[in-house]
Amino acid sequence: MYLTLKDAKQHINVDEEYTHDDGYITSLIAVAEEAVMRHIDRPLAELLDENGELPPPVCHAVRFLVGQLYANREPASFANAYEVPYTYGFLVSLYKRYTVR
Repeated sequence: MYLTLKDAKQHINVDEEYTHDDGYITSLIAVAEEAVMRHIDRPLAELLDENGELPPPVCHAVRFLVGQLYANREPASFANAYEVPYTYGFLVSLYKRYTVR
């Protein structure tokens, strides 16, 4: 995993001392990283810098997904939702492979 549990908990505003959801949050990190990798059609390892870190936009896209999945645990919503521009879709589009292999 490239995103740490501590970083994910900070993003979703969960106190570090609260450990009841740690396993669930860790699984969301794995799901989010896999989803981003499949969305950009390239292994995340290809994007690592010399320090072994992902580019900030990719890390933030993973954070967005973790937050979204943590806050919305069901596939249905009864409120109107509007996508905020320049969030997940914009961030992953910066790294998406558009060529045919």
